[in-house]
Amino acid sequence: MSFSPAAAHPRYDALLAEWCDLLRRCQEPGADGAPAPDPEPYGRDLLGRWGESQRKYHTLDHLQAVLDRATELTAYAADPDTVALAAWFHDAVYRPDRSENEERSAHLAERALPEAGVGAGRTAEVARLVRLTVTHDPAGDDHDGEVLCDADLAVLAGDPAAYAAYAAAVRAEYGFVPDDAFRTGRAAVLRQLLDLPALFRTPYGKEQWERTARRNLTTELELLTA
Repeated sequence: MSFSPAAAHPRYDALLAEWCDLLRRCQEPGADGAPAPDPEPYGRDLLGRWGESQRKYHTLDHLQAVLDRATELTAYAADPDTVALAAWFHDAVYRPDRSENEERSAHLAERALPEAGVGAGRTAEVARLVRLTVTHDPAGDDHDGEVLCDADLAVLAGDPAAYAAYAAAVRAEYGFVPDDAFRTGRAAVLRQLLDLPALFRTPYGKEQWERTARRNLTTELELLTA
């Protein structure tokens, strides 16, 4: 087996074990009574993807953070395991120079999960949730969508040092883009987020993260456009 750079991450083994436990809970028995596939190869493939060298923000640390925030918001989810699967897949395909990463990540889930023993209904829901991270604008009754989107955006509510590190990692990920073009594109993203009626949809997210996140976004936008 070839060495994956992701395997050097200090949380690699813990994340792999977490994935294996999650997938086992979500697997369905085969029609012929055959045992469910071993979760570990699927987990190693996903971790390898999250550890790719072109990633500076969308890394294993981001995966861990989204999983942690989703766990923090478990009480608001209709199906926490489906949300967790979507978190694993939501940026599993990521190229900074491509615009269809969420769609390609959803396609990966649609291919891999049935092969791994996950039923069609849950697979379709995971793919739907992954696609929702394009807009971060779930419907009012979409509780699992609210949890995933809040978990994904929770980084926006970091303290000043954490937010600065996040913004720097995003800039590093787009290091191939000239400064002027990056500032224009990043400003458009920030305005799109600020134009949302609410960044966070769960009661916890609204109370704990909304105000800080808007302040951080506004400050970054002001710096970019000064």
